[in-house]
Amino acid sequence: MKKLLHTTILACHVPKSKYVAREMLVSRRGLGHNGITVSWFNENYLLASFFWGTIAFGYLIYGWKQKTLMPFIGGLVMTALSIFIGSAALMSLACMAVMAVVYWLAKQGY
Repeated sequence: MKKLLHTTILACHVPKSKYVAREMLVSRRGLGHNGITVSWFNENYLLASFFWGTIAFGYLIYGWKQKTLMPFIGGLVMTALSIFIGSAALMSLACMAVMAVVYWLAKQGY
């Protein structure tokens, strides 16, 4: 009840606009990006992001020191995935796919 009252009070103080709804400014739906809401404080997302970001950093350092292109690019892609994918499960699947592709390309001689 308090949350509903607080939202109603905040909505009353937001100026009316013909382009932006007052309720959209104070609701959680207004915090999403392109309809996808990312919970930055979800422990599953934080743990997966830390885990895959650490592996990606290892790929980056390895590729940089050994002057090999595939592990370096794989590290960059995994870093981007761990930042921009909002779901821990999708992030894990995508990073595992990148690791498999890097391994396969390394076996092919690239």
